[in-house]
Amino acid sequence: MNYVAGVIRRHRKSIGSTWRLLNPGRQALLVLVHLRKGDTFAEIAAGFAVSTTTAWRYIEETVKLPSARSPKLGQALKKAKNTEPYVVLDGTLIAIDRVKADRPYYSGKHKIHGMNLQLISSPDGTILWVSGPTPGSAHDLTAARLQGIVRASAKAGLTVLADKGYQGAGDHVPTPYKGKGKPESRKIANRSHAALRGPGERANAQLKTWRILRKLRCSPSRAGHLAKAIHVLHNREAQAG
Repeated sequence: MNYVAGVIRRHRKSIGSTWRLLNPGRQALLVLVHLRKGDTFAEIAAGFAVSTTTAWRYIEETVKLPSARSPKLGQALKKAKNTEPYVVLDGTLIAIDRVKADRPYYSGKHKIHGMNLQLISSPDGTILWVSGPTPGSAHDLTAARLQGIVRASAKAGLTVLADKGYQGAGDHVPTPYKGKGKPESRKIANRSHAALRGPGERANAQLKTWRILRKLRCSPSRAGHLAKAIHVLHNREAQAG
């Protein structure tokens, strides 16, 4: 909360905002409650004795500040190349409140409407980078290509471990062997691959401890800003702990 309050305080100073209904600390608390608990704008407004519009404005303003501090893909890969033996790539679906007619958002794999986010994490599960949103109908490999991950990681010369959904991404993206009746050597290779990939894939679960990402009741375009902001806040929290 101290970090978010400091970011808000500096932002207010930069835009010349001299007075608000809530001070930076209270605004930070309001936003963190919304992100952590997933409460609606109306519930948040009632809890902090402000109007629903004011609560919405505070949240929209604040989410953009840490989101802008989220690392760019090239920056994250360059740093990982110098510090990690490999990284883990995985996709996650953020459920959204949409109707059946919104076909681009419907994920056949998960049987729900959502936005596909791609995460790159270190071998110990630290989130290194979060992508912008891709409609839920996109396959993980398609989303990774659209977000530039396949090309950028190849250029960086970085080994990227991924699941079977990324087969065909390139030699630098090793994936498990597919098919039934595999020889024992391939089964052992798959188990080793899963053991290396497992801690990194837990990054998705970490992201969703922030309940706002369990189901969005807002514009799907906000998924990326929210995820990037939470990435920054989650890593700050981990460092503080």
